Amino acid sequence: MLKEHQDAVGRAYLDYHNGKLDAGVTIDRDDGYSEIGMECWANFTDFPDWPAHQQEAMKHVKGRVLDVGCGAGRHALYLQRKGHDVLGIDESPLAIQVCKARGLKHAEVLRFTQVSSKLGTFDTILMMGNNFGLFGSPKRARWLLRRLHKLTSPDALIVGETLDPYRTSEPTHLAYHELNRSRGRMGGQIRLRARYDGLTSPWLDYLFASRDELTELLDGTGWQVRELIDSDRPIYVAVIGKS
Repeated sequence: MLKEHQDAVGRAYLDYHNGKLDAGVTIDRDDGYSEIGMECWANFTDFPDWPAHQQEAMKHVKGRVLDVGCGAGRHALYLQRKGHDVLGIDESPLAIQVCKARGLKHAEVLRFTQVSSKLGTFDTILMMGNNFGLFGSPKRARWLLRRLHKLTSPDALIVGETLDPYRTSEPTHLAYHELNRSRGRMGGQIRLRARYDGLTSPWLDYLFASRDELTELLDGTGWQVRELIDSDRPIYVAVIGKS
């Protein structure tokens, strides 16, 4: 669980929910690069305003859903309205507070690595908003994928959104990929933190993967790619089923 002074993203969500419509979170990368990486309004939009690839991804969701890194709850709330039993989890207490205030029935403050059989069995693991990145590193991804295999029904799916980090010509990003490789990391294994209104999150690893890298990560975990949903940006959604 994030402490109050660390919950930068959650505070931004809460401020936006309470009417501060210009709330935006600064993302720092460990090479010194910074940008306004998250504008809160996008996390409060309704289905008609979502990008086409996210709308298409919802067609693959079935049964009981675990929304990993649920944020302000836009995907969880949509699926709840569609009749799904949805549990949203996030390490941000303020994000969960916002989800509950917006009407999400089941939401818990929980890190991804704390997911266990105590939560029950799921038919869909949802990781939208680039939250496939929460796997963090190749080693942790394979460990968590095997854990998710045990927590899900026989025909369960992972519906995860990520970004191909190599679809860029920006010299700063290309240099960062090379820095990562020199450190024995995947090129898209980003180390970042979030800042907002004097609050700063802990540094964390966030994993972006190309399509080929995704296939390699799944090898030996009991999962395989079923379908890829492209967008007009480097972002794509992977629909992953049991092998």
